Amino acid sequence: MILFLTFVAATLAITVWASRQTKTAADYYAGGRSFSGVQNGLAIGGDYMSAASFLGIAGIIALSGYDGFLYSIGFLVAWLVALLLVAELMRNSGKFTMADVLAFRMSPRPVRTAAGVSTIVVSIFYLLAQMVGAGALVGLLLGITGEAGKAWTIVGVGALMIVYVVFGGMKGTTWVQIVKAVLLMGGAALVTLLVLGKFGFNLSALLGQAAATSGPEGNPESFLIPGLKYGTEAQGLAGKIDLISLGLALVLGTAGLPHILIRFYTVPTARDARKSVLWGIAIIGVFYLLTLVLGFGAAALVGKEDIAAGDAAGNTAAPMLAQRIGEEIFGTVGGTILLALIGAVAFATILAVVAGLTLASSSSFAHDLYAHVFKRGQVTERQEVVVARVSALIIGAIAIGLGILAQGQNVAFLVALAFAVAASGNLPAILYSLFWKRFNTAGAVSAIYGGLVSALLLVIFSPVVSGTKTALLPDADFAWFPLSNPGIISIPLGFLCGWIGTVLSKEYNAAKYAEIEVRSLTGVGAEKASQH
Repeated sequence: MILFLTFVAATLAITVWASRQTKTAADYYAGGRSFSGVQNGLAIGGDYMSAASFLGIAGIIALSGYDGFLYSIGFLVAWLVALLLVAELMRNSGKFTMADVLAFRMSPRPVRTAAGVSTIVVSIFYLLAQMVGAGALVGLLLGITGEAGKAWTIVGVGALMIVYVVFGGMKGTTWVQIVKAVLLMGGAALVTLLVLGKFGFNLSALLGQAAATSGPEGNPESFLIPGLKYGTEAQGLAGKIDLISLGLALVLGTAGLPHILIRFYTVPTARDARKSVLWGIAIIGVFYLLTLVLGFGAAALVGKEDIAAGDAAGNTAAPMLAQRIGEEIFGTVGGTILLALIGAVAFATILAVVAGLTLASSSSFAHDLYAHVFKRGQVTERQEVVVARVSALIIGAIAIGLGILAQGQNVAFLVALAFAVAASGNLPAILYSLFWKRFNTAGAVSAIYGGLVSALLLVIFSPVVSGTKTALLPDADFAWFPLSNPGIISIPLGFLCGWIGTVLSKEYNAAKYAEIEVRSLTGVGAEKASQH
């Protein structure tokens, strides 16, 4: 509790400091574009290494072996798509939200409405995962086993998140992300070194012990080869297709995540945007290698049964591993201290990510929907920031309610759904807008709504919501769609809807496309916005 309260006090102090520096809309949305490439790279790493990465992936590897590591690979490879296709080009548009890029060469009101709705939906899906992780983590540390206790934990995390965003804005959120990234890398590296040291730094010995302890009876080697979670004989062809669908969502989803996209607007130059993504890749790449040791270490030293008993979805595997390895090396007190340390780091992870997500969605509502759709641009910066703060409160409340309902789901799996929705709705519109000269308003609206609605409908009628013991509604059964991840259907549908909408409309503005092409490649627009 002392570690928890120390971190909370430190981050609240940062938030109070940032609130005094936040005077304009550019300060609130983009931190005044004052962060260096290294600082923004750390913040990107902090934003990306969520509860899904630390708690969810370690848990899913501990329970499912090789198939769980596919999440690590997918999240890491996704960064190449973000770097090569959108990072610098998005930043060079010189605005605050994803919709600014889309609305530049199209009719602003319909495009901003669609982009704002999509941003809020994706953010809420992602927030859901963080809230579930918070309930599982604090429940483990405080010995809370009942649903009501975990629900109150989710409420507390949500309240803190709202405070960060409402008062600190992008400056406060970014500094919290930087502190959290340093703590998370340090904590994960410490546990990784202790686990490897336990096995004489022999990875083969670690994997062998993990298979022997947590692999299926009679065939423990299957823990280390594909097929334990996806593509089993019982699942048949659907399991293999589900695996491909998951991979598509993970690899393409990052480039459409609103809270990642707004990070590119916080740096002063295009060069800093590139540098920040390269630093982000380095930090994230090392971290996902560490998750391999954390997941298999938990499988080897804690065991699949004990992990599942603590949390059926495996979200507490990493903290349980920290406690076990600490006890074996340093005794009972050492185990308790290491558990508290990793628990505080994981708690920091959750708070930082939910703050970034809430900021992205509230910014989109205030800047895109309120200022440009409802008020048609006739609004002051002060009014816009006030609306952003009020919407952060409302979005936080929605996330708290859904997080309470979704307890029992694996957080990495929930984030994969958010990636699928982002890749289906946001990514087609962004890529078409940046690279297709013929793209127009009808195409943008069709791409966003087509991908978003198809992804949501397929999730609603999938085993995620009903028909299984781990579903959101385990007592109901209306799951006619056999896949848990909709990406393989909804992502192509998003691109197809964007193409159909474009070719059926006669709207075309060659001059606007030429202007955004120059802006995206040179950063001219961003430099003007920064100076302004």
